[in-house]
Amino acid sequence: MNKLALPIAIIALIASISSFFVLNSKSDLVYVDVNKLIEGYKRTKVERDAFSKKADVLKANVDSLITNWQNELKNYEKERSSMSKKELGLKQELLGNKQQQLNNYQQAIQKQIQEEDKKMTQTVVNDINGYVKEYGKQNGYRVIFGAGGNGNIMYAEDGADLTNEVLTGLNKQYEGK
Repeated sequence: MNKLALPIAIIALIASISSFFVLNSKSDLVYVDVNKLIEGYKRTKVERDAFSKKADVLKANVDSLITNWQNELKNYEKERSSMSKKELGLKQELLGNKQQQLNNYQQAIQKQIQEEDKKMTQTVVNDINGYVKEYGKQNGYRVIFGAGGNGNIMYAEDGADLTNEVLTGLNKQYEGK
């Protein structure tokens, strides 16, 4: 019986070591395609739609002011021949001041739109980063790389791409499921 116990113990040891490596063979090096996550995340569409509506309202306001200024300029061109030199000077100064104010307002609106876009994008990115962090912790990954299509991950095995799994979970979390 002693002769049989040693080989059985060795086989059991080899089996347990093998099963340890097979069960823990999940790669520590995985990645997600950040662009696919951003584009596929349902909140991105919701945020972009809301941003677009807000930006359209702001742009329409600027367009309306530009149209009003252009109409004033056309009226000035029509009436200019009947104006005195003093009236011409005052009207030109008034139109010049309005144009400057309009340019300043247009630049302020463009800056506001850029800031709103940046804020919207950061909100989406923060959601994704938070979810990926929790996903990594829950699934035992030491590192999850973010690929952005700009060469930071040149090659990875198919099994190392978690993008679809993460995107599915991210959208379920957003929808409250």
